[in-house]
Amino acid sequence: MYFCLPPGGPTMIRPVILDKLRHILPLACCLAMAFSVRAAPAADQPNIIPASDARFRYEGRFDFGDPGAPVVIWQASRITIDFDGVAAALLFADARDQSFFNAEIDGHTTIVELVAARPAVGATFANLGAGRHRLSLFKRSEASAGTVRFLGIELPPGGRAWAPAQPAYKLAMLFVGDSITAGACSEDGASDQWVDRRTHNNAVSYGAFTSAAFSADYHNYAISGMGVSTGWTSIKAGEFWDRVYPDAKSPRANLLRWIPNVVFVNLGENDDSFTRAHQQPFPAGYTDGYVALIGAIRGAYPSARIVLLRGGMFGGSQSAPLIRSWEAAVSRLEATDPLVSHFAFRHWTSNHPRASDHRAMADELVAWLRAQDFMRPYL
Repeated sequence: MYFCLPPGGPTMIRPVILDKLRHILPLACCLAMAFSVRAAPAADQPNIIPASDARFRYEGRFDFGDPGAPVVIWQASRITIDFDGVAAALLFADARDQSFFNAEIDGHTTIVELVAARPAVGATFANLGAGRHRLSLFKRSEASAGTVRFLGIELPPGGRAWAPAQPAYKLAMLFVGDSITAGACSEDGASDQWVDRRTHNNAVSYGAFTSAAFSADYHNYAISGMGVSTGWTSIKAGEFWDRVYPDAKSPRANLLRWIPNVVFVNLGENDDSFTRAHQQPFPAGYTDGYVALIGAIRGAYPSARIVLLRGGMFGGSQSAPLIRSWEAAVSRLEATDPLVSHFAFRHWTSNHPRASDHRAMADELVAWLRAQDFMRPYL
């Protein structure tokens, strides 16, 4: 910012004007210095890319109420950005319960751990080498286990960032279900455990494997313990699938922002296991509740193919009451909706499926999908 004086110098300026300049010039100099600092940051300062930066690509259902600190909620949510520099640090805040991410940089994956009241683990990366890198974050733990706010990344002085190239997705796949679909216990040992969600990895779930087989954009909305009519959680399937958070009181998501081509629904295991554990009959309202849920999904996605799934654990594969009730729902839905199909897994396990079980389930589902006419445009 500059002030030009007339010929003859300051003595030619009226005293009142000169007096005003005495006050204005110092302010102008300060403003000039402030603008200069913003335009050319010091070379030794780290470069923080805030979460609100348009160069980040977000895939999944997030809470963007605060664009500078969006809440990462659902399993399979992804954040991607390209950058250069020999190091990088992920910035998080407000960890609720447990959230675990797969952080992939240039093909190498590490686990990032965000647990309430503890420092982040695995969120810094060093010795990356020169050149351009791609960071991809994948939320491996399920929404009901914990959430966290993403604040951005910090790069070394001089580090730059770019928007990543758009993925070459062939179609979009949505998976709705319970713990089987969420990938709960997928990397546990001989017994299921629920204390440390580090071993609950949605990236090795049948939904993730199936989506990868078709180069599909993958979304997953599933809650462990949830049923259609009853289950081990208070929330029911019809109350959550279109919410921002896994909570019946949560605001509804804007479903127009992302529209799937194929929706997979796998529900009923908890309706069966909960009633058997409490020596109760299988819930009489399951079939009607299931039909109502699929009707709501159809209302949201009028052109999507909906595939009704069953199985993966004992109830879905062996429980006669569940199978009868599910088949009754399938018959009603397929009789009125030509875009509804069904598939039952042959592979099942008494524990929650491990990664190898999910692979076997995905192999079955992928083979069936490749034989379906509605999948031909995507093969």
